[in-house]
Amino acid sequence: MSAINLSNDGAIAVLTVSNEAKLNALTTAMLDALDGHLGRIDHSTDTVAVIVIGVGDTAFCCGADISEWGALSPAEFARIWVRDGHRIFDRLARLSKPTICALNGHAFGGGLELAAACDIRVMTPRATLALPEAKVGIVPGWSGTQRLMRLLPEPVGKEMALFGRRISAERALGVGFIAEVAEDVLGAAKHIAADLVGVSPRATEIAKAMIHGAVGEDRGAAIEALGSAAAGASADRDEGVDAFLNKRSPRFTGQ
Repeated sequence: MSAINLSNDGAIAVLTVSNEAKLNALTTAMLDALDGHLGRIDHSTDTVAVIVIGVGDTAFCCGADISEWGALSPAEFARIWVRDGHRIFDRLARLSKPTICALNGHAFGGGLELAAACDIRVMTPRATLALPEAKVGIVPGWSGTQRLMRLLPEPVGKEMALFGRRISAERALGVGFIAEVAEDVLGAAKHIAADLVGVSPRATEIAKAMIHGAVGEDRGAAIEALGSAAAGASADRDEGVDAFLNKRSPRFTGQ
């Protein structure tokens, strides 16, 4: 059965993409499950990091299950499949917790876009990356021409999207798309995540939002979140709330 499962290894949340019969291709149900898991993780005070990995040792995720979208009309494909997937991948990219993608196998199309939505990536030496959408008459729809292209040199991105060429783990490391190559990608990801234990979760969250603001990852929301956090920590905020609840005029001090 296809699924995206959530488990916990101490303070590390592990999201496992599971549809091995179809090389972990993503279905509507899997996207919905991912959306729900991300909401729970974002509100968790016990989670310091998230790892995303696929089942098996052949594919991390080969993309979107064509049987799920192949019969959709152009309007349905754009309005439902592409926009919903884009929204959920955006939610992963903007998660308050640091995320690590453990590329245990090939990542094609939507699978590569899923990996790009994580903060850093580790990759098995046997895996490859590709954007094969043109071979079935479509284009990347879950940020493959947007977020992914911010992470790759333009010529490399064009090589993948226009010419359909696969990128090896060695080359992905060379262009900075992955942090390291490892035989045991889950172990490597957990080793990286372990560095977050003892680090201030709030400082990490703020640093991530600041970086996203700098690189254009939902800049507006990042700026407003940081500003709201600063205002929310003020004495004026406590005074304003108390005044409202007690139906009196606030006495702000600027503190």
